[in-house]
Amino acid sequence: MVKALIICCENIRDKVCIGCERCLTAARERLGNFEKFDKVDVVGILGCGVCPGFVIPRLKLYKKWIEGFDDFDVVFIGNCVKWSISSGQCPMELDNLVEAIKNLTGKEVIVGTHPW
Repeated sequence: MVKALIICCENIRDKVCIGCERCLTAARERLGNFEKFDKVDVVGILGCGVCPGFVIPRLKLYKKWIEGFDDFDVVFIGNCVKWSISSGQCPMELDNLVEAIKNLTGKEVIVGTHPW
């Protein structure tokens, strides 16, 4: 089993993808980029912090907040973040974001979540 943290776009969350249901369903059913794991436990969904993107400070705070309670094995960059960046709506650079998350957490970072 893998414990997953999903990073979502706060400008899209609950506007286009209501309640992150597609990510949660894909994780539960092992679809999309979740398929390589035998079981996925989503331990958190962390918003980006709104443009221009404050993922790293929020991730630092999240790590401190869960200290002693839980941990995560892998970080998924939600499809909403991918879409927002590729459409030009988000100023973050995807490759830089992935590297920054890897450097901060030492965890695997997977870009994309569900197949829809």
